[in-house]
Amino acid sequence: MDDDLRKAALEYHRFPRPGKLSIVATKRMETSRDLSLAYSPGVAAACDAIKEEPDLSFDLTSRANLVAVITNGTAVLGLGNIGALAGKPVMEGKAVLFKKFAGIDSFDIEIDEQDPEKFIETVARLEPSFGGINLEDIKAPECFKIEQTLREKMKIPVFHDDQHGTAIIVGAAVLNSLIVQNKKIEDVKIVTSGAGAAALSCVSILKALGAKPENITMTDKDGVVYKGRPNLDPTLVDVARETGARSLSEVLSGVDIFLGLSAPRVLKEEWLHLFAPNPLILALANPEPEIMPEIVRRVRPDAIMATGRSDMPNQVNNVLCFPFIFRGALDVRATAITEGMKLAATRAIANLAQVEASDTVAAAYGGRAPKFGPDYIIPKPFDPRLILHVAPAVAQAAMDENVARKPIVNFETYMHELERFVYRSGQLLRPVIEVARKTKPRIVYAEGEDERTLRAVQSVVDDAMARPILLGNTETITAKIHSLGLRLTPGADVQIIDLDRDTALYERLLAAYSKRVCRRGTPPDAAARHVRRRPTVAAAMLLQQGDADAAICGGKGDWWRQFQYALPIVPRKSSSGRVYAMTALILQAGPLFFCDTHVNVDPTCEEVAEMTLMAADAVRHFGMAPKVALLSHSSFGASNSPTARKMRKALGLIHAMDPNLEVDGEMHADAALAEQIRSQALPDSTLTGTANLLIFPNIDSANIAYNLVKATGEAVTVGPMLMGLQKPLHIAVPSTTARGIINLSAVAAMEAALAAAK
Repeated sequence: MDDDLRKAALEYHRFPRPGKLSIVATKRMETSRDLSLAYSPGVAAACDAIKEEPDLSFDLTSRANLVAVITNGTAVLGLGNIGALAGKPVMEGKAVLFKKFAGIDSFDIEIDEQDPEKFIETVARLEPSFGGINLEDIKAPECFKIEQTLREKMKIPVFHDDQHGTAIIVGAAVLNSLIVQNKKIEDVKIVTSGAGAAALSCVSILKALGAKPENITMTDKDGVVYKGRPNLDPTLVDVARETGARSLSEVLSGVDIFLGLSAPRVLKEEWLHLFAPNPLILALANPEPEIMPEIVRRVRPDAIMATGRSDMPNQVNNVLCFPFIFRGALDVRATAITEGMKLAATRAIANLAQVEASDTVAAAYGGRAPKFGPDYIIPKPFDPRLILHVAPAVAQAAMDENVARKPIVNFETYMHELERFVYRSGQLLRPVIEVARKTKPRIVYAEGEDERTLRAVQSVVDDAMARPILLGNTETITAKIHSLGLRLTPGADVQIIDLDRDTALYERLLAAYSKRVCRRGTPPDAAARHVRRRPTVAAAMLLQQGDADAAICGGKGDWWRQFQYALPIVPRKSSSGRVYAMTALILQAGPLFFCDTHVNVDPTCEEVAEMTLMAADAVRHFGMAPKVALLSHSSFGASNSPTARKMRKALGLIHAMDPNLEVDGEMHADAALAEQIRSQALPDSTLTGTANLLIFPNIDSANIAYNLVKATGEAVTVGPMLMGLQKPLHIAVPSTTARGIINLSAVAAMEAALAAAK
């Protein structure tokens, strides 16, 4: 570690507040009644219930989603026995990963005790506090006894990640490398460099996957682990081989898999020729592996290489599994983590690598989504789909092995619940997608050559929500589908429209477009350029001519200009005076809809009323009851300014047009979101709970509020959604991700399906 990195790391841990964790209350504590419910006397009800039925602790406390990360600091990273206190930053980091990747709350606990018996006694007494125990950075051989004894004593999952986490990822890497290299696990010859806790666990899982014991040789710093070796550690007796070989180099001839869990540079360049054809080299020592990948590539280009480093292909990282193993175990209230659960996780991780990577993965790793093959045999640690693959597999295995106290009844529902950890838009868009699936409308994508569009379209096809049409050059689109590792088949999964090739379609669209704009100052030569070179124009014309049922445009260039390209082509609804834009942000507390964020600079009170009713209908399509707040700097008549009067008058118009809509205003934004504040300002307000649809007096306030909220949290965006057009057309902003395009696609497909049903 250089001085700059060391300084940056210390500042990262020190500012703006020390450490990486904090505790956040899940219940409000604002009134005396809140206090009486949370503490005395109300808390006694929860205590009595748990006393009568101990398993109610999972329902009445945080235990069901709480894991302890525990260490004694005897084997911290590559730092060795640095003690419990010095290991605390690592344990805090582990707790952060639990929360980040799987939504699991975690406390780090550093126990200043190196005696295994005393350590076991201390940890075992913590069982009432937690739903699971993650043991971390405990040296071998003590870690074996500690984990085994705690598993016997405790009726909650106990998992030593240093052993099993690495083994699970190694198992997945081996399974996929065998596919790539066309080998069978029962035939391969395996040699390890290292015979500690992780190496032993790796060997155990490889045997469970089908590797033959007689094909596995382990080595350590003293050489080959052979039967009769003097002073052989008791943990190695069962893996010792009958062999005359005594050094690592002597056992490498014909090796298919090298598993390094030892030290830098122990695998020499001159030994690489000894390996079998197409070997797998897992050099997992950190920060410097047993051999550098560039050496392997130069000497053995037929080899697949994996390391523990994030700057090299095929990173073996425990974060690929431990958050999701615990997620699945906690969700069925497992009493243990069994061998079957670990194998289920291994196979789930291996299977995921064979599916094309998402846009989130591409963004986290330089903008290019990896493709299954020699440089991508295991998923990337930031792949958000891991939880959807691993947690259900682990939960099912727990049920199969009878360690689940609360079996999952409906896995489809469970998968939908897990989506909140991946894309918080998942639950919000679920009813929208279900509507779209009924008719699978045709959606034309103006930017059909864009990588974000192509990755989004793969998900659209997988979810069976629409039939995509890609607008662009056929060769370019086909080449990008291949380079991104997508499974899209032109002509089957997607239709490609190339106007440079399809002259008949181009001439038809041009004639129709010219007829629409010829009296709006657009001469024939300009019209020809617009149709051929402005994808938004071509997509909107395909929609208007009936060649598509919905259109997704934009994502490049100025949003307003794209909007102006489309507006003359797709007419407004006969009942609509104007077109409006609504944008949703999915926050931790739930979704918020903002209107109008992009189109109308200063709407009249009549337009505010119209946009409110349109937006309320749109919110209902998401399966939510709209709760509308008309926002202003004024609260319930406090000001007589023009904007305040506008919002007050709009409220009257809305009540007249839809008396049943839950709406109130004008009000401050905090009053809209906090019922207590609102009740103080107007006790008889007709709005209850928290508003989910916010209507603003002008575009400035709407756009500023939306962007402020988006920037201050990890919000997922849906929109902007255009309202008031005869046909569903939406324009993405330049910052839209592939996930954002998927979200817009779901909305557009739902709107097209509803239109078709009329």
